[in-house]
Amino acid sequence: MHARVATFEGGDPDQVRAMVEEIGRQSAAGGPPEGVPAVGLLLLHRPEDGKVLAITLFDTEEDLRQGDATLSAMDPPNPGGMGRRASVEIFEVPTKLDL
Repeated sequence: MHARVATFEGGDPDQVRAMVEEIGRQSAAGGPPEGVPAVGLLLLHRPEDGKVLAITLFDTEEDLRQGDATLSAMDPPNPGGMGRRASVEIFEVPTKLDL
């Protein structure tokens, strides 16, 4: 399993909260966006400063590469709503527990 961790910073806390809620609704209703073969998503939101970590999980390295390319090419649905994408990091996931 592999993870793409995108960090967003500098967004208005109220706009970030609204975007996080919208992403949750869209994901629950229709799954990941087209071109993103993700098997999981975890959003971490620190409301006091609007920072967000978006952790997207992929089964294979190939899926990760495809998903990363698609996500990196996307324009935010609400420009500035999530702040700026400060970084994107890629990780292997040696252990994942569903408790």
